[in-house]
Amino acid sequence: MSFKDMKNRSKSGIADLMKKLEGGVKKDYKDDRFWRPEQDKMGNGFAVIRFLPEIQGEDCPWVEFLSHSFQGPGGWYIENSRRTLGEKDPCGELNSQLWNSGSEEDKNIARQRAQKKNYVSNILVIKDEANPQNEGKVFLYKYGKKIFEKIKEKMQPEFKDEDPINPFDPWNGCNFKLKIRKIGGFTNYDKSEFDSQASLFGGDDEKIEKIWKQQYALAEFVAPENFKSYDDLKKRLYEVLGGDIRGTAPAMRGADEMGEEDFKEKPSSLKEKRKVEDDADEEIDPMKLFEMESE
Repeated sequence: MSFKDMKNRSKSGIADLMKKLEGGVKKDYKDDRFWRPEQDKMGNGFAVIRFLPEIQGEDCPWVEFLSHSFQGPGGWYIENSRRTLGEKDPCGELNSQLWNSGSEEDKNIARQRAQKKNYVSNILVIKDEANPQNEGKVFLYKYGKKIFEKIKEKMQPEFKDEDPINPFDPWNGCNFKLKIRKIGGFTNYDKSEFDSQASLFGGDDEKIEKIWKQQYALAEFVAPENFKSYDDLKKRLYEVLGGDIRGTAPAMRGADEMGEEDFKEKPSSLKEKRKVEDDADEEIDPMKLFEMESE
C-alpha cells in the first residue's frame, strides 16, 4: 500500500477497521522503539499522543495478543499465550481445569491467572512534559483493554448523534489525551479521552508522509516464531507453580530456617516484578475465556 493509497482510504478505511473489531508476542523491555508514559510519585501521568495508520504491507494499525502474568512459588510467570495464534496454551488449559472443577477457590485462582489482552500500535508523541525529547517522534505503544475500548467507542459511538471517527486517520482523526492515575495499586486510564477531530499537521501531506515512513512494522509481534513452544511454556508454568497447580505465592519456610538473604528480593525477581507492574492494566478478560478446550 502506497502513501497515496493510504490517503485514499481516509474516508472508507474505518469500515475495514470496524470489521476487525468484530473479528502473541514478544516484547523487549529494553526496546527503544517503545514509548512509555512517565508517572510521578503519586502514580499520575499525562501526555498527548496520536495513533497512526497502518504501514505499507499491513492492513491494520494495531496488533492484538494475549498474555499471562502472575506469581507462584517458583517465581513469576510472564509469558505470551499461544491462544493468540489460535492454538492450545498450557496456562489456558490449566485455567480451564481450575474453572471447571466446581470449586469457588479454584475459580479465584483462575481469575488471578487470567489471560490479558494487549495491543501495539504506532504513535506520534505530541506532548510529553516529563520527556520533551520524545515530542514529534514516532514510537511503538503497548496498551491494554481499557484504552482499546476507548478507540472502539470512537469508531463505534454509542449514540446516533455521534459520527464514527477513525482515530488512526491522519487527516480525519484526533489526538488522544492519556491521563493516568494510580487507584488501589493499579494503573487506571478511565479519564483518558480523545480530543476534537483535527488533521495532523493541518493536513500537510508532505509532513504526514514523512511520519508515515518512520513507522514500525507490527507483524513481528504476532509472528508464530516469536512465541515460545507449547512444551517450553508448560515447563516454565510448572517451574513457577512448584508442582502445585494451585500454588499462587512463594512457599515460606520456618523463621528458624531463614537467613538474611531470604528476606531480600533477588535482582531477577525484582526485574520480573517491574515487568508485571509496567504491564499492569485496568482489566482482566472475562471468565468466559476459561471454557474447557477441546482435546
